[in-house]
Amino acid sequence: MKQQTGYEQVQTNSARAWLLATRPKTLTGAAVPVMIGAALAYADSNGGKFFQVIPTILCLLFAFVMQIDANLVNDYFDYRDKTDSRTTRLGPKRACTEGWITPKAMVSGILTTTILACFIGLPLIIYGGFMMVFVGIACVIFCFLYTTKFSHIGLGDVLVLMFFGFVPVCLTYYLALPIALSTITLKTFIASIGCGLAIDALLIVNNYRDRDTDRAVGKITLAVRLGARRTEWLYLATGIMAVALMAVTLWINSHSTGMLTAALLLVYLLLHLVTYRQMVQIRQGKALNGVLGKTARNILVYGIMSTTAILIS
Repeated sequence: MKQQTGYEQVQTNSARAWLLATRPKTLTGAAVPVMIGAALAYADSNGGKFFQVIPTILCLLFAFVMQIDANLVNDYFDYRDKTDSRTTRLGPKRACTEGWITPKAMVSGILTTTILACFIGLPLIIYGGFMMVFVGIACVIFCFLYTTKFSHIGLGDVLVLMFFGFVPVCLTYYLALPIALSTITLKTFIASIGCGLAIDALLIVNNYRDRDTDRAVGKITLAVRLGARRTEWLYLATGIMAVALMAVTLWINSHSTGMLTAALLLVYLLLHLVTYRQMVQIRQGKALNGVLGKTARNILVYGIMSTTAILIS
């Protein structure tokens, strides 16, 4: 059985179907917080002398698998609850809705990625203590609650700040250093909030695009609550605040802001401003998917520029 996508044919439950369901472009949001947390830990590890590579890699793998898990959960529950429709959907196509993956297979996929994430995260107990179990449980629970509850009441952005900002940045920093050095610093906390804001821009533009269809099915996202214009301002503000908070982080890290580090942050800020302008000009419809893709690119640039700036500052 094959399903037509408009550009290609996708075999039901095939490897290609699963690859599309994982939404590879969203994995930048999983990698960036770990990159920043690791860079901060390396900067505080006496030139890398005390930096722990294995827990850092485990954090990255855990983040990747949990992101995929979240994507599959979102795909399945939006299909089950009929908040996704082939005729009204403006965003990229979803696997269950398109028939690329059967609901039964998707449930199995969710179970598999959830177990795999737990398996990857389990060794982190060695480096962070039994507390890691509770952190892992929280990640899994809120992975499900995001789609089934929080995204419907305008609190999805709060979870992004928490689980794409504070938790991964601070946790990676904590685990990448030996226990004797593992104290969450002020600069790490500030950097985590900046990172969460940069990544939240992706959710903002996604909900901005879907504001009319979400309102029609009773999904009250922050974009629905704020309206188009204020959501545009929020998108702009997240990028500006992300840069400002990273600048503060760099100043705390070295008590100075050099021209090079400032220039690195400006690369992201300029891209964000250009993307914001395109968002405002397009305003609605499927054309905003291009803005979504550019926002994902901007997030990766933010991660690379911030990581580089931390290491050279």
